[in-house]
Amino acid sequence: MSQFDEPIGIAHGVMFDLDGTLILSNKNLGDYKVLPGAVEVLEALKARGIPYLALTNGSAYPVHVQAPKLRSIGLPIPDEHLFTPNSVAAHVFRERGVSRVLVLGLQGVADALEEEGIGTCFAGDPGAEQADAVYVAWHPDCIMPHIHAACEAVLGGAHFFTASDVPFFASQQGRSFGYSCAISGAIARVTGKEPEVTGKPSLHAMEFVAAQLGVEMAEVAVIGDDPKVETEMARLGGAIGIGVTTGTTSFEEWATAAPERRPHRVIDRIDAILEMGLLG
Repeated sequence: MSQFDEPIGIAHGVMFDLDGTLILSNKNLGDYKVLPGAVEVLEALKARGIPYLALTNGSAYPVHVQAPKLRSIGLPIPDEHLFTPNSVAAHVFRERGVSRVLVLGLQGVADALEEEGIGTCFAGDPGAEQADAVYVAWHPDCIMPHIHAACEAVLGGAHFFTASDVPFFASQQGRSFGYSCAISGAIARVTGKEPEVTGKPSLHAMEFVAAQLGVEMAEVAVIGDDPKVETEMARLGGAIGIGVTTGTTSFEEWATAAPERRPHRVIDRIDAILEMGLLG
């Protein structure tokens, strides 16, 4: 693996992607399968006192719903170690003084924001087009009136955010379609305004991860399966990017990644991070 021999420092905190790195879900996000080595690596980090978290770009469920599902299949991740783009979005909304958000997403998306103290509404609710911000997330049932309401709000001056602009994610059935990417793309085409991304690979997400881990961004190992997501975020924040071949990207594809998306190392099994000197 001489292509990936760039000098790296010691990581004092670890961020894991979820789909394609620790687990594989099905296309409907209703079933999970733990990937080899995932349990062992989380248990080892806990035993060694190394802070870690998982940040998924999946926005369908609040953490208190998703984390128990993961634990039920054997992945030992506490609620407080799991985060979603909704977690980041709520933080950004508070910083921007956003009090009411038009959500294009499932009820679980709104629930997650409400739990963080952010008011929400849906297309068709009274005053939806006067919301402070539009937030596009996991929305498989999106219809044109929803897009129309979002466009009216954005054209009226609302901030425009999306959980993810990644077109695909890894699942048990192969690459699965990312709804928020397509929906936010439609709104952008109509309004001429591009959304701010709250999930990976945004700097919002990288800063959020480092703050949650209590370390500097340069001290975070960002581990995932997509060069356009995790390793791009790592490069953006000056962190350590580790690519895995258990999701959407093969070793050969990692080797051809652009410099701004190139991982520092590539591994074929997640627990390999315990043996490569990354954690001291």
